[in-house]
Parts: sequence; structure tokens; C-alpha cells
Amino acid sequence: MQLPMPTINETGEFPAPTDRAMTGIFITDLDGTLLRSDRTVAEPVLSGLRRLGELGIARVIATGRSLFSFNTVAAAGLPVDFVIFSTGAGVADYLHGKILRSVSMENGDVRRAFAALHALELDFMVQRPIPDSHVFGYVASNSSNPDFESRIARYSRFAFPWDGDIERFGRATQLVAIVPPDRAQEALASVRRKLVSLSVIQTTSPLDGQSTWIEIFPAGVSKSSTAQWLASKLGASRHKTLSVGNDFNDLDLLEWARTRFVVANAPPELTRRFPVVASNDDGGVAEAIAIWLGQMG
Repeated sequence: MQLPMPTINETGEFPAPTDRAMTGIFITDLDGTLLRSDRTVAEPVLSGLRRLGELGIARVIATGRSLFSFNTVAAAGLPVDFVIFSTGAGVADYLHGKILRSVSMENGDVRRAFAALHALELDFMVQRPIPDSHVFGYVASNSSNPDFESRIARYSRFAFPWDGDIERFGRATQLVAIVPPDRAQEALASVRRKLVSLSVIQTTSPLDGQSTWIEIFPAGVSKSSTAQWLASKLGASRHKTLSVGNDFNDLDLLEWARTRFVVANAPPELTRRFPVVASNDDGGVAEAIAIWLGQMG
């Protein structure tokens, strides 16, 4: 049986951030990496980003946030060129405020993901296609899940109980199961076994910092696959790339980039695998930029 293919929308015109040839690509995660704990960006980090722009290096933020959520924390005039959002399901031209690419799940994939999560009795959301991926229906299978309830409360204007009518709901950007720490690894392994043909990505909750979010996308959707798409559009070599991250949803991006760092506040599983710079609160991104530029000579 042939599986349904994801819907991919791309704009015809692709802007370059400078008039010069790209000399590299810098990609950083947002929460816990570029942003400090107070959701501001340190001046040394801003200076580093400006320096990259002067050198003709494309500056990219890769976040799990929807574009709507990204815009709630992004400072005006942030010196970046592109935003990879929804863990790679979308790409936006930050300078011109345009969505360049979006990927969505067809009904068949949504149905299979729904069945898997429902069978495991997980609490989950299904998010509408980009640009409305901050709007979601939710299915509550458990009587208590504080992190799940917190996300619903935070997006109360955009959240609604979902009855599982997939035909009426239509395409989706992703499904997100929110799992308490004591069930996380077992649930993650089970979801990956049931949905081997889809992209299943682990993220530490940005809300309580303890629960696990299991994000389900069409096959091939990830930060690294979208970074590769962006690099090809810019005519930039993967060998001239730097990525900086702090969590498990950055893992594939860290493995993809030629040079990679994790900030000191990353989980031990990541700090043991990758070179470490200072924490997000202590200018780790600025340190990574300085090391990379020094290596490039």
C-alpha cells in the first residue's frame, strides 16, 4: 500500500540575505540557546550575529515554536535572515515577513498518528496547517497532566476539544503528545515502533522543563532536512555550517552541521556527545560564533 505523501508548499521567489555569495550558514536553536532565561538576547550575541551578516553568512533560527509563537518572543529588528519553525515544517524569510516553505500531513498520516497515540492513552494535540499551526484540537486521555493542561491554558483562544473527526479536521502540521517524566521513555519508544514511517521527534517541554513532548511530522521533516533545503536554495555548502543547540530536537541538526556546539545547560546526553560552550545565560552562542570564525581564519 502506498502511503500518503505530505503536502509541500513553496514560494517561487527565494530571497538571498545579501548580494554576495553565501560564505556559510549559522543556525541556532531559540529557547534555551539563543534566548536567555528572561527571553532576551545578550548584546555579545547580537554583535556576533551582526558580524556574521557583514561576512555574508546566512543567520538562521531553528525552533520548535510555531511562527505565531516565535513572533511572541522575537525582538524587533533581530539580526537574522531566516526562521525554521515548527521543528522544520516551515521556513520564513524573517527580513521580509514571508513564509517560504511549509509541509503538512495528509489525512492518512493524521489518522495513523491519532490511532497510535489514542491506543497508548496519551494526551495530545493536533495542530492545523501553517500558518495556523498555533491552533489545535486536543484529546485528553488522562485525568491529570499539568504540562498538557498548561499548554491548553496558554493557548486557550486557539485550543478546542477534538472528537477525532479527521475528515472534518483535514490536513495538519503535526501531532504533539505531552508525556509526564515517569512515562516518557516508554511512550517515546512505543510511538516510534508504531509510526516508523513518520518523523517522531523528542523535545523537553519548554513549559515545565521536565515533561517530554513527542512531536509527529510527515516522513523527512526535521530541523536538519530543512536546513539542507535552505542551504541548497542559498547555494551554500554544508561544510561551511555552524549549529548551536540545547535539546533533543536539535540532535539531527547538530549531527548535520560541520561545526556544532551545545550550550552548557543542555542535557548530559548531549554535552557528552558534542563540544560545549557557555550556557544560554552566559553568552554561549557568542562564544560558538567566535570559535567558528576563528577556525575559518
